[in-house]
Amino acid sequence: MIVVGAKGLAKEALEIIYLNKDTNNLAFYDDVSKDTGDFLFNQFPILKNVEQVQNHFLQGNNNFTICIGNPILRYKLFEKFTKLGGNSTSLISPLAQIGHFDVNIGDGTVVLSSAIFSNSSCIGRGSLVYYNVMVTHDCVLGDFVELSPGATILGRCKIGDFTQVGANATILPNLNIGKNVLIGAGAVVTKDIPDNSVVVGNPARIIRNQ
Repeated sequence: MIVVGAKGLAKEALEIIYLNKDTNNLAFYDDVSKDTGDFLFNQFPILKNVEQVQNHFLQGNNNFTICIGNPILRYKLFEKFTKLGGNSTSLISPLAQIGHFDVNIGDGTVVLSSAIFSNSSCIGRGSLVYYNVMVTHDCVLGDFVELSPGATILGRCKIGDFTQVGANATILPNLNIGKNVLIGAGAVVTKDIPDNSVVVGNPARIIRNQ
């Protein structure tokens, strides 16, 4: 497997891979940072270019997962690595609490420890679900969504693609949140939010478009 990214979130994802006992043939990818060196924790190679990625895939494991913040950037990297022949793969912590009935977690989504998905909940591909997130029953979340630590999504909510929910924000039941919405940390969302909005506060209010 290749983990795209070699810093903060990638280090957290490594713990999931370790707990799942799947570190064989593991590599990381970072073609931007100048201070990462050649190995993460002096053990796992950090690939620096496309040629190294293609060679790694040829070794028999073309799985990849994207561990970089920013939904738009994750989407672009998803497209890039898919075109290189990669297979987008989810990372789900064994310490997350996933309901056993009618739960759908899309390909390439990363779920960190202590996250909770209730029965009848759904999140799309390429998303990030951080520590202590709660997604309750009958919620449907789109692709490349980011849920920051402690975010709570209550029953029957819908969240559009590329939306980011800040740390400890709460979305009340039966709401529709549009695409590419940014919800600030600690916000309490009490009404529907249109596409491309930035909202903050309790109750959350729109402060600008993005």
